Amino acid sequence: MSSAHAKPPLRSLQVFEAAARLGNFTAAGEELGITQSGVSRQVSDLEATLGVALFLRKGARLSVTPAGDRLARQLAKTFAQTWSAVADVKRSDQVVTLSMLPSVATRWFAPRLADFQAANPDIDLRITASRHLVDFTSEGIDAAIRYSPAPTGDLEAFKLGTETITPVCSAGYAQQHRLNTPDDLYRATLLCGDLPEDWVSWFEAAGCMQPPPSGPRLGDDGAILQAAVDGQGVALGRSRLVADDVALGRLIAPFPVSLDASHAYWFVRPKDTSATRAIHAMREWLAHQFDEQN
Repeated sequence: MSSAHAKPPLRSLQVFEAAARLGNFTAAGEELGITQSGVSRQVSDLEATLGVALFLRKGARLSVTPAGDRLARQLAKTFAQTWSAVADVKRSDQVVTLSMLPSVATRWFAPRLADFQAANPDIDLRITASRHLVDFTSEGIDAAIRYSPAPTGDLEAFKLGTETITPVCSAGYAQQHRLNTPDDLYRATLLCGDLPEDWVSWFEAAGCMQPPPSGPRLGDDGAILQAAVDGQGVALGRSRLVADDVALGRLIAPFPVSLDASHAYWFVRPKDTSATRAIHAMREWLAHQFDEQN
């Protein structure tokens, strides 16, 4: 029994829209994965529910009635908006906006970007490099690589790895200034940054009797290491950030003395948000990269 107040099932509306658009019950069935008779039954049930003829049937010929045409046009718009919304949700599940220090972005992450893309071709990765602690909500950040002591606050934190600190310079600079023992650094230009492990700490660990000479201070590790690569002096290099430069011969570590870093690398994200598949993939990839560097 039909009723003007009955709500037709969504499936019957979808079947009708496909049949009206394709002009054929068989084609509609093939698109939706049901039989031609299944399409016919769904359309008949919809007509009974609405109390309106949606198709005119003349033998094998099928045409949409004016009422059916109006309904089909509206349904086409509605379904298009629905599928667009579904696609947006799927895309958002594949987007990761990751924050990190500029030095980490340029000296560590950038050389590994192609590896990440090859392993995760469906993830839309967006990197934001910043020296301040980002506000995840207001800045639209999904996760971050932080170089710090153990993170506090409402953050889910996963420890990626630690590192050591040791002097690095170009091979040409070491040769030019005859850097054979730590005491030879007294006649070198020491590039200074803002690491907790500073030149005073390293000179003490190396057994030097006098404090280190003063040198130019650069605020960013990336700039300090680039200056060292360019032969401008000796920098205290974080082992994670200088590994690629050392492997390629752009930098050398002239002395075996190193300091254990008081900071570590952490993958952090807000506790009050759900982690998407893409965020899980990012964390696993980062953990693998850090493990490989050990």
